[in-house]
Amino acid sequence: MATVLLVRHGRTTANATGLLAGRVAGVSLDQVGRDQAALTGDRLAAVPVVGVVSSPLERCQETAQLILDRQAGSLYAPVDLDLTECDYGQWQGRMLSDLATEDLWPVVQSQPSAVVFPGGESMAAMQARSVAAIRRHDAAFEAEYGPGAAWVAVSHGDIIKSIIADALGMHLDLFQRINVGPASVSIVRYGASRPSVYATNTDAGDLSWLSNGIHSGDAPVGGGAGQKAP
Repeated sequence: MATVLLVRHGRTTANATGLLAGRVAGVSLDQVGRDQAALTGDRLAAVPVVGVVSSPLERCQETAQLILDRQAGSLYAPVDLDLTECDYGQWQGRMLSDLATEDLWPVVQSQPSAVVFPGGESMAAMQARSVAAIRRHDAAFEAEYGPGAAWVAVSHGDIIKSIIADALGMHLDLFQRINVGPASVSIVRYGASRPSVYATNTDAGDLSWLSNGIHSGDAPVGGGAGQKAP
């Protein structure tokens, strides 16, 4: 299959103040977030990605554009509603410090598979739609560009954490063990027999090795020799 580079949006004004923005319109990258996304774009410039797909929210589209600005060719970033932020319902727009006093908070931390946000969606539904979207786009990019293709999905922290958890074969109740920072890059490849996770939550480092594509088969016993440099 193709290789997906999961990119979280850069830091926003809401992130900086401890606000759970959710799907509130008008939440944009702050200057730190723009710098983070530009750096991620620079890292990805060495990778000839075949497409970029984004959550429809402004902060993701801004991040996607900073990635596209550094890519050769005439790519654009279509949006996919299934990659949008979790619907936090009545939690949306509230301070995290206040939400931490809610009875639901410890359940979010320890048993997210049981969580349904009041007036919103369940975390299990969030994972199901986002994983399905990633797999759908991944299959489409491979069908068009071949198994060596790499593409970018720009989304949100909880969304990317749930996708990585699925790729690792982890129960959703363990996904809070995964960290996904602003503008970080995580790398997943969906193979014929299972997904493989090549990186999580990276915010620095050379990605040019991806320009050769990943052509993986069985997992090498002992770890193997790693990917070839370009």
